[in-house]
Amino acid sequence: MEPAEEPGALSFHGDEEIIEVVELGPPGPDDLAHEMEDVDFGDEEAEEPDTAAWDTDEDGEGAEDGMEAQDDSEVTFALHSASVFCVSLDPKTNTLAVTGGEDDKAFVWRLSDGELLFECSGHKDSVTCAGFSHDSVFVATGDMSGLIKVWRVDSKEEVWSFEVGDLEWMEWHPQAHVLLAGTADGNSWMWKIPSGDCKTFQGPSCPATCGRILPDGKRAVVGYEDGTMRIWDLKQGTSLHVLKGQDGHQDPLTCVASNQDGSLILTGSVDCHAKLINSATGKVVCVFKVESVAPKAPAGEGEEPESNSVESLGFCNVMPLAAVGYLDGTLAIYDLTTQSLRHKCQHESGIVQLLWEENSAVVYTCSLDGAVRLWDARSGKMISEYRGHAAEILDFAVNKDASIVVTTSGDHQAKVFCVQRPDR
Repeated sequence: MEPAEEPGALSFHGDEEIIEVVELGPPGPDDLAHEMEDVDFGDEEAEEPDTAAWDTDEDGEGAEDGMEAQDDSEVTFALHSASVFCVSLDPKTNTLAVTGGEDDKAFVWRLSDGELLFECSGHKDSVTCAGFSHDSVFVATGDMSGLIKVWRVDSKEEVWSFEVGDLEWMEWHPQAHVLLAGTADGNSWMWKIPSGDCKTFQGPSCPATCGRILPDGKRAVVGYEDGTMRIWDLKQGTSLHVLKGQDGHQDPLTCVASNQDGSLILTGSVDCHAKLINSATGKVVCVFKVESVAPKAPAGEGEEPESNSVESLGFCNVMPLAAVGYLDGTLAIYDLTTQSLRHKCQHESGIVQLLWEENSAVVYTCSLDGAVRLWDARSGKMISEYRGHAAEILDFAVNKDASIVVTTSGDHQAKVFCVQRPDR
């Protein structure tokens, strides 16, 4: 890898200016929470959500022809009546899940037996984002129309709601009761919860398609539909770095990730490139691109050529490795030290998402064929495979000790799988 540039060697793009250089020393949890307390939020007023009554759809048939009847799951959560788009586990105990679906509903339920704890009611569009705060005190749910609600988990009561433009993504701050979200108008929003103090970060006039708060809790990286990426200073509300033109992507960004200390960022795009970026300098370190394993047959007259894109990516915590998952089913494992491809693990259908185990070189993938697979990134070999859904898996989560995987699917269900590995 190229030698790291001096933290002071910051690059400027056009009319962007650096307001404050962020110290990259690892702050403690109290420091971060205190930092967020100091953020000067504006007085933007929350709009009152539309609380009109809404109807419950009747259960539909979710199973697709051709999917196997095999079911390796321990628990099935079946209260959704349409595709289940998102799932998140509570970080404190890893005993609760929140799921959101196309039925305009979100539920908080118990992993051990699938018991419903409470419904996050009142959404008026598909719930596409859901997650718990860092201490599991709050759970937030967001729908496509931009209605975001926050509930207190112990009392099961709604404590805050806000309406933005069409919602693209949403994430909790890693150390504070602060919520960040990106919308189709290019803005990113940040709120203190439950006070609702608000701050906005104005991007280009195109959707803010993906975003991630960096581990230092002071910066966030946001990707946009026009191929640009910005690193924002959350306290100052200023853009520290902008990647655009040849430095940026040529197509919309689909996903972003950072390594454990936040020094490196990976961005993925419809253009099939993954870019490794030094977060302190804003410079592109290298570009990863994988050719398809099988050559695609040329499209016939009037046919659309088969598309490919980067769908998910992430860093290994215990080795200098990164994984990139593609729509054509390729899982690429890259060696960050040599900036070279280490393994290609082929799936028969597109990868939807990938996640690394917290403390090992094992990467999990879920795909459009309805299976979750575990891969040993050192050897490139598949460790195990879990099935049980009758349609594609749309999202999944892994608990801290990597003993449980929770999946959501187009078959209207969420499932809990117990991971058993002979190597531990």
